[in-house]
Amino acid sequence: MTPLLRLLSVALLPLSAACRQPPEPGDPLRDLDTAEVARFERGRAVFDSAFIPETGLGPLFNAPSCAACHGVPASGGEGAIFEVHATALREDGFCDPLAALGGPVFQLRVTPALREALGIEAEPIPAAATDTARRTTPDVFGFGLLDAIPESTILALADPDDTNGDGISGRPNRFFDGRVGRFGRKALVPTLAEFNEGAFLLEQGVTTPNLANEGTVGGQPLPDGVDPTPEPELDSGQIALADGFVRFLAPPAAAKLTGEARRGRELFSEIGCADCHVPTLRTGRHPVRALAYQDVHAYTDLLLHDLGPELADICLGLVAQPAEFRTEPLMGLRLMSRFLHDGRAATVAEAIELHGGEGAAARDTFANLPEAGRRALLAFLGSL
Repeated sequence: MTPLLRLLSVALLPLSAACRQPPEPGDPLRDLDTAEVARFERGRAVFDSAFIPETGLGPLFNAPSCAACHGVPASGGEGAIFEVHATALREDGFCDPLAALGGPVFQLRVTPALREALGIEAEPIPAAATDTARRTTPDVFGFGLLDAIPESTILALADPDDTNGDGISGRPNRFFDGRVGRFGRKALVPTLAEFNEGAFLLEQGVTTPNLANEGTVGGQPLPDGVDPTPEPELDSGQIALADGFVRFLAPPAAAKLTGEARRGRELFSEIGCADCHVPTLRTGRHPVRALAYQDVHAYTDLLLHDLGPELADICLGLVAQPAEFRTEPLMGLRLMSRFLHDGRAATVAEAIELHGGEGAAARDTFANLPEAGRRALLAFLGSL
């Protein structure tokens, strides 16, 4: 390249960057290479594919496809489906996921063959359960970036004993084998690969190479003849494609801030929301360039916080108690139609008002803001 061409190419870089449109919901991350984009698009086809019993659906399931749970406003978005979870908190403090009895996810639909064999419409919740929970299906935009955040970052944000005395005592959840979790409303699942593969079995009843056992119906073996497809029903190549689609989904771009919303961003930190909803985390080293050393404006610390008895439901993993929930990421908040883990809040303001426990101080400060302050804060949140 001649010196003149080199100078022109450098001069045009800012203009080229300025012309790039922000990603739309369902778009891939920027800076993926050609092979990664191809993997993303092929993975979308797996994500959108609807299973039937002859291709692996069920016999217990919540939805026939990933997109049925995560499809609004595009593949990877939120959904209208609710799930039911149940666990048992023992007197000695052990949280039993009721795995031997079909838990912790109890599917709400069955195939015609299972209905005919057992006369049931859903998997029964065992009497051993001490608590049940209702769960909405969130979007998964930007989850590849959350997966790329170093574990050390999560642990550095933890303050389980509230040593700084600010009333916030976030702590990491631990998977059953002791690993630090980050995915799910209780931060149970350590990696995105496990989260994605687990969803095929738990939500669709589709077995995979790592999860090749259909499980039971409330602890009882499946009746003969109700599962016509040999295991695994999805091969490793298809799993890798679906994982690539979710991993490479871009987080939704935030809207341009108005003057009112800019003031709301300041209030977000001033009243304590940012103590849990940490505005920016940074990814670490990663083999995919688009996921390496990126600032992620996710507004979460990926830690558990006690939100008070009104929101409490189940325990989960080695750490999470009934009132503890992972800080919900707020990227893409403006695209959501239901709020909190169980969808009980119809608006962002209502979700704030329902925060208790460690969120009570910020909730009360929000309630005591002048009307203009509350409006500004909601304008900022509405831009995310």
